[in-house]
Amino acid sequence: MNLVLQGAALSNDALGEITALTGASQVIALGPCAWRLTRAAEQPGVRPWCAQRDLDFAWVPDERRLADLRLVAMDMDSTLVTIESIDEMGDMLGIRDRVAFVTAQAMRGEIDYAESLRQRVALLAGLEEAALERICEQRMHLSPGAEALVRDCRERGIRTLLVSGGFNFFTTWLQQRLGIDEVLSNVLEIERGRLTGRVLGAIVDGDTKAAKLREEMHRLGLPREQVLAIGDGANDIPMMRAAGISVAYRAKPAVRELATHTLDHSGLDGALNLFVE
Repeated sequence: MNLVLQGAALSNDALGEITALTGASQVIALGPCAWRLTRAAEQPGVRPWCAQRDLDFAWVPDERRLADLRLVAMDMDSTLVTIESIDEMGDMLGIRDRVAFVTAQAMRGEIDYAESLRQRVALLAGLEEAALERICEQRMHLSPGAEALVRDCRERGIRTLLVSGGFNFFTTWLQQRLGIDEVLSNVLEIERGRLTGRVLGAIVDGDTKAAKLREEMHRLGLPREQVLAIGDGANDIPMMRAAGISVAYRAKPAVRELATHTLDHSGLDGALNLFVE
């Protein structure tokens, strides 16, 4: 078994401590703040040791090879980017708190996502389309490691899929900026340069995300073991269940409990360290 540590700098003394604790045979540096310990034995003391040092840790089997990974699916808001784009839209109208309150309920799984989206979009009626452009240009901040993750996937021939309960205006912008292969998101109705407060077509919720991922897996002929899904909110859970490996990124408790691994300290590119080269 491999123990992957990442997210903070470690001294040689600290690496010696964790090596002794797990009986690992070798320490391999994966980056400035990431290491893989080979032939490590799972020990209950690893969790508190890492928690004291703000480190993510993961037990990675030898057979999980990066060369076998063929598809990475990810959420947008609070995953690929640091913001909740619909909350920023509310901010443009001076109603951020009203929109954010419903967003938080939906991400915790307390209310139906589709209904919550309709409620929030209705509040945004009248927002100028130009405000969406300003959000992209001024507020659409990528999560740490996001650009590196997509770039590394592209270089390795791993297909990327962005599936979001957010909106196509933003997913298309990110697709063009990062070179993401495929996107799926909700379509806002815009008339005369302003939002009508309605969504066109079926709403992209958790089940839709999972269906899109399964469709892509079927099209590519991929087993679950060759698919990674990354998300943070309750509507990512169906997609994460469809994938063979899942990562909860800065995620809500319900998502953390389900995911194969969690990333609370390292960047998104740390997801690829959860595979053996």
